[in-house]
Amino acid sequence: MKLAPQDLDQITRGTLAHYEQSAESFREGTRDHDVSQNIEALLRHIQAPTPWQILDFGCGPGRDLQTFTRLGHVAVGLDGSQRFVEMARADSGCEVWHQDFLALQLPAQRFDGIFANASLFHVPSQELPRVLRQLHDCLKPAGVLFSSNPRGDNREGWSGPRYGAWHDLEAWREAMTGAGFSELEHYYRPAGLPRDQQPWLASVWRRG
Repeated sequence: MKLAPQDLDQITRGTLAHYEQSAESFREGTRDHDVSQNIEALLRHIQAPTPWQILDFGCGPGRDLQTFTRLGHVAVGLDGSQRFVEMARADSGCEVWHQDFLALQLPAQRFDGIFANASLFHVPSQELPRVLRQLHDCLKPAGVLFSSNPRGDNREGWSGPRYGAWHDLEAWREAMTGAGFSELEHYYRPAGLPRDQQPWLASVWRRG
């Protein structure tokens, strides 16, 4: 069933309201999460001269902005939660944009890499092709996008106060290639566990 504009507005407002209300606990609960495998997966595929321009798409409180900065790169954050934007600016010292995922205003060919860690699954599937094309267009030629999403059987809807879409690998491949990306690699997380205990699908893509 096609989502009407008012449905999309409700999805955005409801999901962001949850993050606004839980911003402090979210920061504390995710501060020590080890996503080094994901950061390394993005960076090893970028071919441009350093320092790299990195967009942290759905940067939350700014944990990974700090990591990219420590590594010597120029990181820019983007998040729909005003509270997260304030936290990320204060904690990282980086430029952070306050933008709704469904109303993006991105510069053309600005970034060498995009780090979309646990963020794109909040985009309703009917809007995903448009959002992915916008991300594609803000990458430099041969730029790289990393994504990590909770995997599933291609259902979507409300999970408590947040809206999400749970893609399997084939559906995610179809969406990404349709937006002009070519696959570099994919893997499941956490590493070293049986597949049924790996709820996250990570993948890396090059702008075609």
